[in-house]
Amino acid sequence: MSNLYSQFEARFPEDPDAVFIEGVAGETYSYDTLRRTTAHFANLLVGLGVRKGDRVAAQVEKSPEAIFLYLACLRAGAAFLPMNTAYRTGEVDYILGNAEPKVLVCTPERRAELADLATGRGIARVMTLGQAREGSFAIEAIGQPEEFVNVDVDWAEDVAAILYTSGTTGRPKGAMLTHRNLASNAKALHQVWGFRRGDVLLHALPIFHAHGLFVATNTQLWNAGPMLFLNAFDPERVINLLSRVTVFMGVPTYYVRLLASPGFDRHACRNMRLFVSGSAPLLEETFHGFRKRTGFTILERYGMTETLMSTSNPIGTEKAGSVGPPLPGVEARVCDDTGDVLARGEVGTIEVRGPNLLKGYWRDPEKTRSEFRPDGFFITGDLGRIDEDGYVWIMGRAKDLVISGGFNVYPKEVELAIDTIDGVEESAVIGLPHPDFGEGVTAIVVRKTGGPAVTEAQIIDRLKQDLANYKVPKRVFFVDALPRNTMGKVQKNQLRDRLAGTYS
Repeated sequence: MSNLYSQFEARFPEDPDAVFIEGVAGETYSYDTLRRTTAHFANLLVGLGVRKGDRVAAQVEKSPEAIFLYLACLRAGAAFLPMNTAYRTGEVDYILGNAEPKVLVCTPERRAELADLATGRGIARVMTLGQAREGSFAIEAIGQPEEFVNVDVDWAEDVAAILYTSGTTGRPKGAMLTHRNLASNAKALHQVWGFRRGDVLLHALPIFHAHGLFVATNTQLWNAGPMLFLNAFDPERVINLLSRVTVFMGVPTYYVRLLASPGFDRHACRNMRLFVSGSAPLLEETFHGFRKRTGFTILERYGMTETLMSTSNPIGTEKAGSVGPPLPGVEARVCDDTGDVLARGEVGTIEVRGPNLLKGYWRDPEKTRSEFRPDGFFITGDLGRIDEDGYVWIMGRAKDLVISGGFNVYPKEVELAIDTIDGVEESAVIGLPHPDFGEGVTAIVVRKTGGPAVTEAQIIDRLKQDLANYKVPKRVFFVDALPRNTMGKVQKNQLRDRLAGTYS
């Protein structure tokens, strides 16, 4: 098999008219359409000067054609570089300068703006691609041949995609993911999640992120099944479509919004087989509320841009709050600050090793070296523990660890305690500079609509009954909503900035 696309193609349905994607207006794209369109696109890319190893950057809205562009890059041996559609000019300019793509594909609306950036960065070709099959890239591809000889790649070395991390602690870093990384992950998830012929995926995730592009799309391509493709998450539309699908993948926010709809019940889920959640921690209240309402258990898994998926709860033996054991071929361990492996149950930094790990960071060998142990384990930066059954439990990011009065405080532990208090919807715990303790444990709380008007004093008093005193927040602040990124992760850096100076 010459590359990842070739592996997908070898698994395509025997019937060329079998549906690959059904769009929002009911339009369908068959697997034969996939094959022919990706050949059109790959031929166009080559005609634009793209060669094996070149980068193709894309800042486009979600559409079937955007998926075809990704697959065309695989066929041509190019590295696909999707950019968050929310990125502003400065963010795009940095990535273009760092990655130096051969071609930039953007929405028609942004061409004039981004063409100037591209010119400044020496990028000769800027093409456009819209959600309604419009744009110069789609138009110029029409006249291209319907056959394309897939480019041979080195599975372990050649980069299939570069995804830039969020950059909340500095400039974004480009994680280089190889054909082997993506193939091994799709195969492992297909196995662990029990994908089978007849499974239909409801795809409501963005596709500039590993969750929507690789976890969802690649796994269903490996299964050679159909996807119902939503441009964006809409709870009522999802509920209406659930009877036609068997698998749904989402972030915790999706499940919270589904539970807020009275139309979401067991009947709506009657044909479902699997619900998966990721990209951010799932509240236990949501986990149990979902099971009570629908009879289904949400399956949680754990991964990051650099590692793709590393662990997953097995179907039928899920543990609420855990992200499950490592996937086939993946190892996980917990270490202290010096790299010594800790015993089961002890909290430390999670490290993983396997064929899912990134090749490295684009043009940043020093950062690459610093993130890997000599024995090949990747330092995730996430705090957690592994229980006696081998299940991984995430306690938070290492950078979010609060050290108050010389004692380590794991935010997740305090958040779980706060979230059990009547009147609390959810919470986030951070550390802020404190003149006496170094850092003061600080809680930010969202009150539950219709619940009791819980106060700061009530929360602190309750926590003093459940937690050691050094873990109890010095202050509790109330907000209408926690700031989140596009994948639902709480942006604690924004909270720290907003509340800076609280204890000074």
